[in-house]
Amino acid sequence: MQLGWFGKIMFNNVYQGKKVLITGHTGFKGTWLSIWLNSLGANIIGVSKDTPTQPSMFEILKVEETVQHNIIDTRDFKALYKVISSEKPDFIFHLASQAIVSESYESPLDTISSNVMGASNLLESLRILNHKCTAIIITSDKAYDNLEQIWGYKENDSIGGKDIYSGSKGAVELIFKSYYHSFFKLPESNVRLSTVRAGNVIGGGDWAKDRLVVDLVLALSQGKQVKIRSPNSTRPWQHVLEPLSGYLHLGQALYTNKKLNGEGFNFGPPADQDHPVKKVLEDLSFYWGLKNKSHIYKVVEDSYFHESGLLRLNCEKSFSVLKWEATLNYQETIKLTSEWYYDYYNSSNNMLELTSQQISHYQNIANSKSQQWTE
Repeated sequence: MQLGWFGKIMFNNVYQGKKVLITGHTGFKGTWLSIWLNSLGANIIGVSKDTPTQPSMFEILKVEETVQHNIIDTRDFKALYKVISSEKPDFIFHLASQAIVSESYESPLDTISSNVMGASNLLESLRILNHKCTAIIITSDKAYDNLEQIWGYKENDSIGGKDIYSGSKGAVELIFKSYYHSFFKLPESNVRLSTVRAGNVIGGGDWAKDRLVVDLVLALSQGKQVKIRSPNSTRPWQHVLEPLSGYLHLGQALYTNKKLNGEGFNFGPPADQDHPVKKVLEDLSFYWGLKNKSHIYKVVEDSYFHESGLLRLNCEKSFSVLKWEATLNYQETIKLTSEWYYDYYNSSNNMLELTSQQISHYQNIANSKSQQWTE
């Protein structure tokens, strides 16, 4: 049996030699997922409308050389259908979306069409083709109707937030439910699919607009203060590899267990990883050798859109059904994130090699904790 780069069987080796289509493969999570799946021996087909940021992790790591790179907007049904029908992927991870809350205020129709029609076109393509395929549709923790409650939201809680971005993600969940019950629940369907929700993901290689860690590292690299709006807002921080391990583990489980078809799952950190924004900034700056942490940020009041004070997910279902739980503690999450950016801005290290080493390190920690997906 051939193994991936890291010499270990992961996810029961289910992705070895399989065709895996990733929409949004040029983005932050899409790039990490592409690198990880490549190490697992998958043949990756990427679909993205562009490279969303500059700098771009996708370009820095030269991922285009290791995947089938398609420049396609998922709102273009004919183009998306053509790729899926010609490749007939064994797995699909749908990440493509307009993912910035502030941009949803500036361009609400673009956000709605990108998120809702992109997912709808994917589901319609799978309905028409009806080939054997396992699909994971990634939405967001913001799909839930956030009531600022202190306990985490469960998969059967109300969806649909109060802003356009949240509403668009909630709409995807409703479209998914409709397609599942109308078509994919039927005995003759060869498609198995699930939706997943995660939030507050950090890690090296993200340069998206209005992201806390991104704003910090850009400021640190220029010797400036980072401007923040809500220093005391609490978030459940998790490294990007955490939800990705959940998506991959769910893909493996869904591939072998039809009973999971149509189910939704949350992937998030334990409650002890909830920390205020200012602590995260101070802890990240430690790895940059800054002694006076009080000077790294400046509080401003220029937010023109609503920001939640607390949004936490209840992940009991993922643990009880999938035996999935977060691998890293808060300190490890901060260390991996800060070291990636520090190396990028301050060394000549090979960033693909560093990224691969971080994935290997994450797998080793998970293996030491006997995480089920490492078997």
